[in-house]
Amino acid sequence: MKNYHKASSFTRDRKTAVTIGTFDGVHLGHRKIIKKLTNIAEQKDLESVLLTFFPHPRMVLQQSNDLKLINTIDEKKQLLAETGLDHLVIEPFTLEFSRLTAKAYIEEYLINYLNAGVIIVGYDHRFGRNRKANIDDLKAFSKEYNFEVIEISKQDVDDVAISSTKIREAVQSGEIDLANRYLTKPFILTGKVVKGKQLGKSLGYPTANLLIEEDYKILPKEGVYVVRAEIDNTWYFGMMNIGHNPTIADGNHKSVETYFFDFEGNLYNQALQIQMLKRIRDEKKFNSVEELKSAMKNDEIFSRQYIDSNA
Repeated sequence: MKNYHKASSFTRDRKTAVTIGTFDGVHLGHRKIIKKLTNIAEQKDLESVLLTFFPHPRMVLQQSNDLKLINTIDEKKQLLAETGLDHLVIEPFTLEFSRLTAKAYIEEYLINYLNAGVIIVGYDHRFGRNRKANIDDLKAFSKEYNFEVIEISKQDVDDVAISSTKIREAVQSGEIDLANRYLTKPFILTGKVVKGKQLGKSLGYPTANLLIEEDYKILPKEGVYVVRAEIDNTWYFGMMNIGHNPTIADGNHKSVETYFFDFEGNLYNQALQIQMLKRIRDEKKFNSVEELKSAMKNDEIFSRQYIDSNA
């Protein structure tokens, strides 16, 4: 899959089949749509293109929005690369772009830049300034610009929306098992390992402190989780704490810290992608450091048993 960070950099003489959307999570419903796209592209001897936008339109158009996404843009690129797409076009979403008329958007972006022969979108797709144009307008434009419109059914579109909502709700409530079922693979957190306060080390559990720079990335509910990550081409399991370390810290700073079992080495400044597998418990304030240590030991026992049963 080739990546393009603006539609104007996409140049193809060959006609394309294009679908358009956010595709946050790249979950089962999204993969069904992408499979339809790639199948149609193959049948009609076209190249498949997914057009998405970043930042998310709501981040630009709603200044006070608190939108949280399942994937960062880099995570989304990684997941889409697994789907068999030929091309991913990420168009920067700006106020200027949002003011394009429907006709200008179709002509400039979908026809001139992407060379669309087929456009595959949901029955409720809206586009153009103030999102005034709908699929009927798209079908009218198809006659003028000579492309085919294939409509994604209400059921498939609704399945995508329901799944995305349920994944976000599951992640925020700590139901990682449920989120992973919808995603068809583990929910991921990606970031760089930075120096923390060395609190885990003082307890006998040295942790990798993950800095997630994208503030729009959704975080799971605070608590302790079974996780795994690939480090130097080897998979390591561990347990992650998301929260404020209320027993031994002031409780003002939220951190994402992971203790990897049976790992020896220095992870500082390394980029890590951590897969979340199972929630163990809520974060809580213990009466003493010894109580905390005992709880962490129990967390480790639970984690290793879970890994032995499911890995």
